[in-house]
This record gives sequence, C-alpha cells and structure tokens, in this order.
Amino acid sequence: MKTNRLSESLRKALNDQMTKEAWQSQVYLSYATWANSAGFEGISNFLFRHAEEERNHMMKILEYILERGAEAKVEAIPAPGAAPTSVQDCFNKVFEQEVGNTKGIYKIVKMSFDEEDWATWHFMQWFVKEQTEEETLALNLLDKIKIAGGEKAASSSLYSLDRDMLNTPDDAKLAEDKTAINP
Repeated sequence: MKTNRLSESLRKALNDQMTKEAWQSQVYLSYATWANSAGFEGISNFLFRHAEEERNHMMKILEYILERGAEAKVEAIPAPGAAPTSVQDCFNKVFEQEVGNTKGIYKIVKMSFDEEDWATWHFMQWFVKEQTEEETLALNLLDKIKIAGGEKAASSSLYSLDRDMLNTPDDAKLAEDKTAINP
C-alpha cells in the first residue's frame, strides 16, 4: 500500500533542506572550534549550542518526511569552508548563512501553499518563526560587535563580549511578542 503523502517536488525540497540543516550544523561546529582555539570560550559555547540546534532542525525535517510516508534521503554534506578571520567575520558569516537558510524555508512554504499541502505548510510555519529568531539574533550580535569596535575592537571589548556570550539566550525576542509595556 502506498502511504506517501508528499509530492515528489516537496519530498525533494524537504530532503534538500534537511541536508542544508546538517551542513549548517557542521558550519557552526567549525566556527565553534575556531572560536575555542582563539580563546573565545563564550562565543564557542554559543556556537556549539547552535550547532546542536541546527542538527535538531535536521531531525525535525527527517521525522516529518517519514511521518508523511515519504523517503528521507541522507546525503553527503560539503565541507564547512574557511574558518572565520575575526569575531566580526564569524558573525557576518553566521548571518549570511541564516539568510540563505531562510530562503530555503520560504521556498518550501511557497511550494506547499501552491500545492495546497496544508500539513506541510503548517509544519513549515515553525521554521518560519525560527528563522526570524535566528536572523534577529545574528543581527543583534552584529550590533554588539559593532559597538565593541567591529574589526578594530580592542581585546578588552572582545573579552567582555565573549563573557556576555556565555549567557546569551539561544533565541531572540521577536516583534510579534512585544508590546508597549514590554518593548
């Protein structure tokens, strides 16, 4: 009996996104090891946590594909690429990677809408919110790095930023959750 409830195009797009999430996990791992080697314990810890978060995203998609009766295909992932050259470069790359990931999520959302696959459309809404959080968090960190001096940040500013990163939450407050009382 055929149990697949995903179109071939959505199955492929979800599998591609699953692979992208796995790749992003590896990128975060590589950045975390770079930060650790450079002595940035707080930044490293933050990036290690995000590597795990990306792996969890991969697993969510994998489970969804299987629950819809389709074939999940685990693919090889490319190497993460060059290590960052500075803290600012690291978080510029993080932001660019998250924007690229958002585009992949939006593609699946649009496909599921166009195909009237409401289960997939609904499933992807969690990722839409998650990507909004990820981009906001990356932008907030880039703002902090800019305040610290950007590429010319003094060691003392980077030290303070690194200490702050030990306790930086893994998600950002979104506009949709803010009010006049709690901006």
